[in-house]
Amino acid sequence: MELASKTRRRLSVELLAASFIVLFQELTLIRWLPGQIRVLAYFPNLILLSAFLGLGIGCLRAGRRSLLWAWLPALAAVTAAALALSRVVFAQDSAAEHLYLLYYDLPPDAPVVHDVRLPIVVFFVLSVLSFVPLGQVVAERLEEFRRRSRALRGYAWDILGSLAGVAAFTALGFGRTFPVTWFALLLVAGLVFVAHDRRGSLAYLAAAALTLFIVARAERAEQYSPYYALRAVPFHHEPGFELLANGSLHQDALALRRSDAVGEETARTREGYHLPYRLLKAPPRRALVVGAGTGNDVAVLLDEGAEHVDAVEIDPVILDLGRQRHPDRPYADPRVRAVNTDARSFLNDTRERYDLIVFGTLDSMTRLSALSNVRLDNFVYTLDCIQRARGRLTPDGGIVLYFMAATDYIDVRLRGMVAEAFGEDPLVEPRHYELFNRIYMAGPAFAHLGGDARRAALPLLRQRLLSRTELPRDDWPYLYLGHRGINHFYVTLMATFGALTVLGVAAASDELRRSLRETGRVDVEMFLFGLAFLLLESRSVTEMTLVWGATWMTSAVVFGSILAMILLATLMAQRRPLSYPAGMAGLIVSLLAVYALPTQVLLVSSLAVRLALSVAFVGAPIFFAAACFALLFRERSQAGTAFGWNLLGAVAGGLLEFTSMAVGLKALLLVALAAYLGAALVHLRRRGPRLTSDRAAG
Repeated sequence: MELASKTRRRLSVELLAASFIVLFQELTLIRWLPGQIRVLAYFPNLILLSAFLGLGIGCLRAGRRSLLWAWLPALAAVTAAALALSRVVFAQDSAAEHLYLLYYDLPPDAPVVHDVRLPIVVFFVLSVLSFVPLGQVVAERLEEFRRRSRALRGYAWDILGSLAGVAAFTALGFGRTFPVTWFALLLVAGLVFVAHDRRGSLAYLAAAALTLFIVARAERAEQYSPYYALRAVPFHHEPGFELLANGSLHQDALALRRSDAVGEETARTREGYHLPYRLLKAPPRRALVVGAGTGNDVAVLLDEGAEHVDAVEIDPVILDLGRQRHPDRPYADPRVRAVNTDARSFLNDTRERYDLIVFGTLDSMTRLSALSNVRLDNFVYTLDCIQRARGRLTPDGGIVLYFMAATDYIDVRLRGMVAEAFGEDPLVEPRHYELFNRIYMAGPAFAHLGGDARRAALPLLRQRLLSRTELPRDDWPYLYLGHRGINHFYVTLMATFGALTVLGVAAASDELRRSLRETGRVDVEMFLFGLAFLLLESRSVTEMTLVWGATWMTSAVVFGSILAMILLATLMAQRRPLSYPAGMAGLIVSLLAVYALPTQVLLVSSLAVRLALSVAFVGAPIFFAAACFALLFRERSQAGTAFGWNLLGAVAGGLLEFTSMAVGLKALLLVALAAYLGAALVHLRRRGPRLTSDRAAG
């Protein structure tokens, strides 16, 4: 009895540790790799897809020779490859396109590779390999719980470990710890699997030490925020500093007061910052800066006599660097209230009115045109956001937007968004001021400068310029894409990831290969359920950004909602399962409801109510989908084959998320709905002959 109890405890601890490691490793790689390989920052779902594929392949290998020994070497290979390739310049269109910004900390003679797909595919494969052993461990421990008739307890340990991994990494992220600490905690958790083997423990510790050495050797940052690896480089001949984020030029903190003694280049930038205030009808009393960064715009407002400034910045470390090291010390002024939150989230929540709203340059300067996806600033540069900002102005207020517009279509879109929001062709200052080359100004505060003429010019602007491009909206927030659609670059990546997925699953699953060879049949139901599920998950993360901002809270709400709903559906399936028709009806109704309801209905002032609504918004379709999936999976005679098709569908769903660049974010719900309806039709056709046979037998 005592031996059985010890076995159960060990089983629980190992499952808890494995689930913890899976989530913690996923978040660690998502945070660390973009700081080493810059282009990976533009593919936020790369690690998510690779982790899902690796875990799935590992699950398909459950019961076969253990691969746990390969986990640490695979993780070490990821870190070694990152160190080796971090000194290489990867370009897509040309060697000169924004490389002075994106690879700002590399020497001029750094090697250049003219295809960013190479590191993307390399790290997709390496990441997959690092998750395969973990997937096998999780699957085998869960199966052992099921064999002991304690399946629900196994699911509980699995979910608890996953939530603990998310919570621990979030805490370390906000604790401003370095990657060597993240990897160290990951490797300490892995000791659970070798603690009983002295010889294995020594080998593990040696490999762990090598991995930590590689991570430490790759370090070039001074501080880590929840978003970036940061380094401040002081200017040599004047006060201020350059701020590098993930090795890219992110911001310059400059002395911008008119009384400051500065060099010629800074004087020109200062002239641009102050220019809008020369044009205002009256000096602003109350002002808001979104994307305040280290404090340039705040310093200018104070120098222009503002009586109160709300400075909104999402990154707490950048905010602190501004407090401590900006030469004008703007955040030390009692007239300034610094707010550490997402810019769009603040605009959604605030009820304050401002004489002037200033949009700082945010992170637009690190744009790489061939590699654009939803990023921190995407929901700030949409027509909906500019309209929201207009609603926060006083009757005589105005807006100022600084930007480094590298291409004509971006200039047209920014000008068009401001024009449509304010009903007038904005004032545009097109000169280059080092940190920005466009200043857009609009609103009653600038009405005395040809306001009537600019309002009359709006139809012509729409006809001559805006008809040639699409303005970003919350449903299509892609400022940096040249046009709506999926270009050849993304198509080739999607095809590559899809081919690697098919090869990986086929190699891991004997049952799947045998099924295809003997019957040639595809388990369409399992494939479609996997496709729709991951499509809903990836879309929910993007959608909730509007509700909770581009912060860690978004991921916590989405993944917490999904895990909770899957657990609830599993509990119900064990005790009082829904029928398939009831579950499918609930799934269809909930998807239609989520599609019909605008996300803005979740933007209530009470955080508790907002959280409850968000959980329902994200979790309701997941609950019914999980209930239906449990019934389908129970019917399968070959679990490995069913899981293999479900895995292939899930990766296909993750890749389909890229289609939002063509159809918009909300349309992804319709794609998921179509997949579930297709699965329901297949289910009805499959059940039809069985029901006829049952009646004949009766």
